[in-house]
Amino acid sequence: MSNSPVYNIISVPVEKVVPNTYNPNSVAPPEMKLLYDSIKEDGYTMPIVCYYVKSKDVYVIVDGFHRYRIMLEYPDIYEREGGMLPVSVIDKPLDHRMASTIRHNRARGNHDVDLMSNILGELHELGRSDEWVSQHLGMDMDEILRLKQLTGLKALFREVDFGKAWEPGDTELSKEFFVEYEKEDEEK
Repeated sequence: MSNSPVYNIISVPVEKVVPNTYNPNSVAPPEMKLLYDSIKEDGYTMPIVCYYVKSKDVYVIVDGFHRYRIMLEYPDIYEREGGMLPVSVIDKPLDHRMASTIRHNRARGNHDVDLMSNILGELHELGRSDEWVSQHLGMDMDEILRLKQLTGLKALFREVDFGKAWEPGDTELSKEFFVEYEKEDEEK
């Protein structure tokens, strides 16, 4: 038998399931209606992936937020399921759970760029390098750079070694440049 969490699905009261703060995807109303129709017709065919917080006795969603919402927003689904959600539990530290959320979303082809930028910032605050992000989130370095640029946070560029076109103390070079520039400007 495999060690994959999917082989150990548990039934959890929806009241003990809580969303995470870093989910970078959203679903438009027509797709939410389609998700409702799917769950209404077929039931829950995929578990909600969660991390269990023993001290608070809650399950924090890693993947499946919209399936969770369906139960909260549609009384017929809640009643049919007895208020219970199928949950697959993973036990990973926060940075790895964030990476799992992003991998799940990217594999489905949907994620919010602004939220992805925020998550990238949080991962860097947790000490994760661009190389770690690239390896665990399936991003190339150009995509990481673009997401960092969107945040405007200089802290995200702390590991980047930028070249210098001039040194601030190099006043002679600056004077020569501006003298030549002024001469050209006067001749015009």
